[in-house]
Amino acid sequence: MSVTIITTGGTIDKIYYDAKNDYHIGQPQAPKILERAGVTLDTAIIPLFRKDSLDISEEDRALVRKTVEQQTGHNIVITHGTDTLTKTGMALQGIEGKTIVLMGAMYPAEFRDSDAVFNLGAAVMAAQTLPEGVYIAMNGRVFDPAKCVKNVEENRFEEI
Repeated sequence: MSVTIITTGGTIDKIYYDAKNDYHIGQPQAPKILERAGVTLDTAIIPLFRKDSLDISEEDRALVRKTVEQQTGHNIVITHGTDTLTKTGMALQGIEGKTIVLMGAMYPAEFRDSDAVFNLGAAVMAAQTLPEGVYIAMNGRVFDPAKCVKNVEENRFEEI
């Protein structure tokens, strides 16, 4: 079994930039996370773009969809910023023959206490075990993109 990981940026890939406490989206962190965890699963990494999710356009979402549709494998994980994670999830509805799991992080993967490692691991497992469809893996749960929201005050995703 294999999993294709498509990276789009977001907090998971943010790196500390300078003394102004500024962060920029750097190289995809998913390969480092998988290597540190000793993952031996066959994975392909597709770095699609590096954007904050608030900057993702409808054209970007169309590119994500086209990229997913072009994959020969059916297990897909998409790393994404959390602010518009559900919007991209909705844009991927209706793709047949694929299990698509979007995930993000509330804190950059480089932070010691980041949720990135846990969320990526959950997404990789979900992509291998769930039936075809589109899902969000965050905070130890799997959500339907149409039935969840980011609770900014509580720093988590919740079912609606």
